[in-house]
Amino acid sequence: MRALFPRLGADFSKLWTASAVSNLGDGVTMAAGPLLVASITAEPAAVAGAVFAQQLPWLLFALISGAWADRLDRRRLVVTVNLIRAAAMATLVVAVAGDAVTVPLIYAVFFVLGTGETLADTAASAFVPALVPTERLPTANAWLGATFTVLNQFAAKPLGAWLFVVAAAVPFGVNALSFAASAALVAGIGGIPAPEPRPRRPLRTDIAEGIRWLWQHRLLRTLAMTMACGNVVFCAAFAIFVLYAFERLGLSQLGYGVLLTAFAVGGLAGTVTAPALIRTVSATALLRAGLLVEVALHATLALTRTPWIAAAMIVVFSVHAAVWGNVVTTLRQRSIPGGLYGRVAGVYSLLDLGGAALGSLLGGAVAQAYGITATFWTAAAAMAVITLLTWRALGPATSTLRSAVPENA
Repeated sequence: MRALFPRLGADFSKLWTASAVSNLGDGVTMAAGPLLVASITAEPAAVAGAVFAQQLPWLLFALISGAWADRLDRRRLVVTVNLIRAAAMATLVVAVAGDAVTVPLIYAVFFVLGTGETLADTAASAFVPALVPTERLPTANAWLGATFTVLNQFAAKPLGAWLFVVAAAVPFGVNALSFAASAALVAGIGGIPAPEPRPRRPLRTDIAEGIRWLWQHRLLRTLAMTMACGNVVFCAAFAIFVLYAFERLGLSQLGYGVLLTAFAVGGLAGTVTAPALIRTVSATALLRAGLLVEVALHATLALTRTPWIAAAMIVVFSVHAAVWGNVVTTLRQRSIPGGLYGRVAGVYSLLDLGGAALGSLLGGAVAQAYGITATFWTAAAAMAVITLLTWRALGPATSTLRSAVPENA
């Protein structure tokens, strides 16, 4: 495994393996979860509610989790949280296998998973800049992005749908095992520094410091606000995507799983080309083009009833999402000081994933009242407005990406 990453180090190899395992498990559940809820109820609000249950913790706990990620041993925190999430998934496996699963139980398990994400993902976001040289960050991010795309979106989605058809409990058992395996792998990473000793002070003081740093960084603040608003409308539309696939495109359960691989095809292409694009195309142009692609995505899905057209547009969108993610992640890794990374990442996640949670809740309500395509038309209009408002503010992205160097580099 070390030979795969000769310039990134042995510890990054362990991190990559842990990421690969957990991405496979998460992707299986992302496909099987909506199918499980849809097998119990066809109400759009109920289906969207499962997505909201997993995203709600980002609204409730993102700031607190960011502060704890800077206070506690990050490696130990990720290991502990992954073991708790494995136990939660095992509970769902028993309920599904015993034909005792209910929508409230699914919500409860997904809420536990989401709460764990706020801690584990925030802490783990500081691993890469701690393990990889600054000049190698785009490459490391590309490797992790490719792993996410190939396993989470490409292999896991149809696998999760197929496993659900074979036996509804199996995909959730796979995820439980993936959490346990990831915990064991992260426990073996030795290059993550302990948190910097700081005087004891109220948690709200640490949180305020992270908020203040992000607010004073104009570009990252703009990106965070853009993604918050963008995720509200994106997740409003995609929270009921399983129903869109069934009712609008006429797909089966397996067809839905196959359609989800369109995200992977574009994501893989975007991940592979992102480092070269960042070197040859200005970051500003990449970010602006991405906003236009999002407008086109929602408008196309609102108009079409043809699965291959929907899939093609999703591929284009996913290329943008992978490139955008690499640009923004590298900007954050090069700009945020190490001792503040958890807190700033927590604030960013509150805006980013908190927006996703609100969108999931809104999407179910809009679809319930006005129909499934109404969510996509609303998203297209909202993204057009967001694009106009942020176009000029993205101007400094190119110079910032080239000059930003973390304080602890």
